[in-house]
Amino acid sequence: MSDDQPPKKGDTKNPLAKELYTKAGELFEENKFDEAIEQYTQAIKIDPNYSSAYFNRALAYAIENKYSEAIRDAEMVMKLEPDSYDAPYIMGLVNEYQQDFAGAKEWYEKALSLNPNYSEAKARLSQLKTKMEIASAPQQEKTEAQAGVSETVIQEGQIKQTKWHKSQITFKDVVGMEKEKKLIYENIILAIKKPELLKAYGKKLGLGVLFYGPPGCGKTYFVNAIGGETNSNVLIARINEIVDMYAGNTEKNMHAIFEQARKNTPCIIFFDEVDALGTKREGAGESGQYMRMAVNQFLQEMDGVEKNPEGIFVIGATNQPWDMDPALKRSGRFGEAIYIPPPDYKSRKQAFIYHTRKMPIGRINFGRLARATTGFSNADIMEISDKAALIPAAEEDRTGKRRKIKMSDFLRMIKVHGNTLDEWYAMIRKEIISKTETQIVDGKKQEIVKEGKLTAEEKARYKRMIKDVKKNSSSWRIFIKKMIRFFALYFF
Repeated sequence: MSDDQPPKKGDTKNPLAKELYTKAGELFEENKFDEAIEQYTQAIKIDPNYSSAYFNRALAYAIENKYSEAIRDAEMVMKLEPDSYDAPYIMGLVNEYQQDFAGAKEWYEKALSLNPNYSEAKARLSQLKTKMEIASAPQQEKTEAQAGVSETVIQEGQIKQTKWHKSQITFKDVVGMEKEKKLIYENIILAIKKPELLKAYGKKLGLGVLFYGPPGCGKTYFVNAIGGETNSNVLIARINEIVDMYAGNTEKNMHAIFEQARKNTPCIIFFDEVDALGTKREGAGESGQYMRMAVNQFLQEMDGVEKNPEGIFVIGATNQPWDMDPALKRSGRFGEAIYIPPPDYKSRKQAFIYHTRKMPIGRINFGRLARATTGFSNADIMEISDKAALIPAAEEDRTGKRRKIKMSDFLRMIKVHGNTLDEWYAMIRKEIISKTETQIVDGKKQEIVKEGKLTAEEKARYKRMIKDVKKNSSSWRIFIKKMIRFFALYFF
């Protein structure tokens, strides 16, 4: 730009200020908001009338929850540019973040009065109306609205409403798993409840975490506990409801999931069996085109959340993390992976105590029950406890006599229920563990090593789970588990 040319509206004629502004914009895109603010501040010192720098700094302040600073900068923009429609939009955001919906509405309407085609202000105003309706509803209606949406509504293949709820479960309801609780607290709960604390120490905030491990070991339960600990809404995203055969519906459904989450922040979006969504695209084949569409749209939505979090956190759960598309696992999407293992002896004992706390039980040896369920999942223990209560209930129905639930009732149901994880470990071992086979080639025996489906990177990333699979599917370990269960069931 030559000196005799007037700068564009909001711009500067000073090349150094412009250079700092450009650098700040790059930092902003990388979510380095504190560093971006410093660069914008330096640009403003050079040119105190640089309204674009004020505007972008206001946006960075708003994201950092520094509302007074954001308001100050937005007011400066309006002073320098009385017809600016962006500055009122920032004021609306700040008011909305502070739960001042009436104030936010006025600012968004002012932005639209200056620019009737301002799509961002229109979208915010539309979302705001729902929040205002909930806030102004009678207390009973308000409670019902805040409790969640009990069912997903789909019309002609398109999601119109997605099931979500307020979880009443907290970490107090998660028995054992202390190591996993610590990891989840540091990587998820702090990021949701105290993002400014992590930012103060230069910790980059993740927006997505993957829970992986054997089925029935508590991945979904942990999601609900996180929702309860952070007072966040939990939105359930089901892959079979998202994917649709008609062109465009899959992408629209994925977008609808994230849009509803934005309307109900703070919100955790939970994708169960996310490997079904994120199947490696190169292996999906021609029949997997709809799934590929869902994956691509999912990547776009996650990128949008990464740039503008808006109180959204995404959690995926899978039993087979190696089957996920690699693009889903990069930093900023599901970059952090937390292994949820099967319960150990102490956790199984605590699980039986927890699941029977409201039952009329007699004298129960919980340690013996924990030994009798060696290798069982948390879901197995919950079902065994539930069905053990059915035995005296059925007896009372026949005889009219009431009694407490006895130790023999639990042992009986353990024998009937059996263990669901041993078969799963054997199946997974065939897929991921290398094995040596002897083949006859030209009349000679040759040993052929057949590699599992895991890459070297995946072996390192999921080593805890692979170690458990190897251990629990070995002949020696299976024998030991059977002996421990046998003695606990029939002797002590």
